[in-house]
Amino acid sequence: MLTIKCSACKSKIFKYKKIGKGRVLNCYKDRIEKDYSKHDGNRIKCKKCGKVIGMDEGTRIRMKQSAFTTSGFKI
Repeated sequence: MLTIKCSACKSKIFKYKKIGKGRVLNCYKDRIEKDYSKHDGNRIKCKKCGKVIGMDEGTRIRMKQSAFTTSGFKI
């Protein structure tokens, strides 16, 4: 389980079930356990500071690499 946080204000964005090795490039919606983000059309933003974290593309969210940090364990 990974906790994805905003790189600007360090507030939680998602609790995400990551499977496999590698970076978080996409977050698949069916693996998001808890969503703390704000949805503005197809943009996913931090609820606290409003920074754009990623773009909603249907079944997945394409993450902006410089906008978030991760912590936790990968499965």
